[in-house]
Amino acid sequence: MRWDESHDSPDVVDRRGDEPARAGGGLGGMLFLVPWLLRTPYGWVVVLGGIVFYVARGVLFGGADPQRVQDVMPPSASSRAETPEVHFVSFVLDDVQASWEQQFAAQGRGYRHAKLVLYTDATDTGCGFGDAATGPFYCPTDEHVYIDLGFFRELSGRLGARGQFAEAYVIAHELGHHVQKLLGISQRADSMRSTTGSTGSSVRLELQADCFAGIWAHSTEKRDLLESGDIESAIGAAAAVGDDRLQRMTKGTVTPESWTHGSSGERVRWFRRGLETGSLKSCDTFSAKQL
Repeated sequence: MRWDESHDSPDVVDRRGDEPARAGGGLGGMLFLVPWLLRTPYGWVVVLGGIVFYVARGVLFGGADPQRVQDVMPPSASSRAETPEVHFVSFVLDDVQASWEQQFAAQGRGYRHAKLVLYTDATDTGCGFGDAATGPFYCPTDEHVYIDLGFFRELSGRLGARGQFAEAYVIAHELGHHVQKLLGISQRADSMRSTTGSTGSSVRLELQADCFAGIWAHSTEKRDLLESGDIESAIGAAAAVGDDRLQRMTKGTVTPESWTHGSSGERVRWFRRGLETGSLKSCDTFSAKQL
């Protein structure tokens, strides 16, 4: 991918090396009374009574004892090593949001920027306590995307999704959730889920975010930002994080009824749909009879 290697973004918040305010902040006292549910790109995290339960995504990191994806390094050394990655994330963040600004303006809408928080191991969020083991996630409460850069090493290593555009796909997917909030889609999906108790709307929401990531990828083609192998890299990432593949890796069996994000084939298919059409209308997963 062609990008500005010195790019900085005003929408990036760097908390790497900071300690989260576990007591009296972050989750807040209510979390010890009621469950907290956080949607991540690879599963759900439930916090109850201060205990974190990893659902679907958690098994990727070894079940009950998830492996940290952040290398054990002093924060200063880690930060220096990650500097090129920070510039890349900053560039992709700004490019994706600029693309959506244009999409919204064409419809007579205003686009409100999300922030992207870089952190190490754990951080406080508007949705509660965020842990690196959950992977990147979007919090609709504070409209922030949260990423521990160590996840990208996990993505290219253990998951085998290599290349910068694989990382760009992850960022674009998370910003797709922000777009869903701005359009009122995620609120309607949450209402459907609370009414029916089904996770089906969750799968459709995630696949739509994949399609939205494809819309951004479509715009990079038109602006000549793509290099050879970039699209294949993004498709490889979408396939790598399919529920069926993750379940097969960790448990050896596949249970579709527990999926929260869709199969590898579904994730690739919806990313391709956005990529090929560049149209919001083509990403209506909620009306699709077949995912």
